[in-house]
Amino acid sequence: MSAVSINISNYLNTLFGEEYSNRYIEFIKDNPVVYLRANSLRINPEKLAELLRIKYNISTELVPEVSNALKVTSEKDLLGKTLEHTLGKYYIQGLSSMLPPLILLPSKNDITLDLCAAPGSKTTQLVELMENKGTLIANEVQLSRLKSLVFNLDRINAVNAGVIHTKGELLSKFYSDYFDKILVDAPCSGLGIIQKKDEINDWWSIDRISRLGDLQLRLLVTAIKMLKTGGEIVYSTCTLTVEENEFILDKVLQKYPVEIQKINLPVPSIDGITEYNGKSLNKQIKKAKRILPWQINSDGFFIVKLIKTGSTFSPEKALDKQTDFKLFSVSNKKTNKIFSAVSNKFGLPTEKLTEYKFLMKNNKIFFVDKNWESNYLSSFERIGTRFGVLDKNDEIVLHTQAAQLLGNFISKRIFEIHSIEELQTYLEGGTIKNVKLETGQYAVKFEGEVIGTAVCTNEGLKSRFPRSNRTHKISLEY
Repeated sequence: MSAVSINISNYLNTLFGEEYSNRYIEFIKDNPVVYLRANSLRINPEKLAELLRIKYNISTELVPEVSNALKVTSEKDLLGKTLEHTLGKYYIQGLSSMLPPLILLPSKNDITLDLCAAPGSKTTQLVELMENKGTLIANEVQLSRLKSLVFNLDRINAVNAGVIHTKGELLSKFYSDYFDKILVDAPCSGLGIIQKKDEINDWWSIDRISRLGDLQLRLLVTAIKMLKTGGEIVYSTCTLTVEENEFILDKVLQKYPVEIQKINLPVPSIDGITEYNGKSLNKQIKKAKRILPWQINSDGFFIVKLIKTGSTFSPEKALDKQTDFKLFSVSNKKTNKIFSAVSNKFGLPTEKLTEYKFLMKNNKIFFVDKNWESNYLSSFERIGTRFGVLDKNDEIVLHTQAAQLLGNFISKRIFEIHSIEELQTYLEGGTIKNVKLETGQYAVKFEGEVIGTAVCTNEGLKSRFPRSNRTHKISLEY
């Protein structure tokens, strides 16, 4: 880690004083501590710790203060290459980053928005907190980051999320007084994560954070307009500046019907600043929390929870454009036959499929939790996850995403992998030879768990493991 730039050093001295500034500089010289979040939908942290130790010699420690968190204490090189990571059983995530979703704490009954979602660490955590049910909408403005968001949602088999790609500050044209809970994890100058991203030194300046502050204010104001009265917003940044945190709150408290709620973080933190450079800020801001990175050996963060206390002006809503798809249930007259066929093929109880809504786009079929709802379907890049494709015979070819999600209910046409060689072939998209099965599609199991699908031909069992999961060699340290 190189030395902190003069700009940053001078700013920290002004904000915190020389002692804290020196502690910050010493902290970022060390290598970052790595943390994991166990996917509560798939595995508990104790079982995950055991698997990582036995299979990969990766040592971890439970972080009892933070739900599902593990601190990595040994081998780190394999963390992103394990089968468990590929199958979405854990997410590599900073400890501080896990806190905003836990403070928001949405349930499956809350209509929830993640306003600035990519790459998806907090979005996937919201999915888990909502039990993969109800309505979660995830927005991302940067097209280059949208792919990683969808990939991470797919990796955990998220089936309650719809993905939008637009400027967050424009979303109130579509949604007004609509959401119960909103996470605004705003783009920021990153002083809390400079230990991981040294390049922040190259561009950080007061002018830059002032421009970011303008965007952060617009995003938070938009979130307030989209929130129901009585609803909750968690605003967070991974930076330490007053301009991007307390100043934003002070402006919002002056003009909008919101109040700051007291929160209790499970890690050390300091109160929000209410006096800075001779300027007095709203006293409520003391209820906000700033996490100093050296106090918890993780990222620096700012977290505050707001509750909406009154109505806001609703602008004229945008009109929904015509779209070539719509949501439907398995009881739809036109599609009931094809869903019954796929249920019979895999021994999948038909009533299980009634827990979802489906939509068809060209020949691709997606599915989402039955309680997911939204207008403006045309604005979504993705709704739910992939169920399958309709082939030329009007039969559904089940997608790996669906097989993984519904695997516990599949009872027929199962191929069990018994060797590491077969597993490696499958994960690399190859064909397992010398297989004596009827031709057609199968669910593929390994160690009693459905990990995907495959198609049996005269040549063998051809893997249909997704290409997006074959971007690296998966380590199988057995």
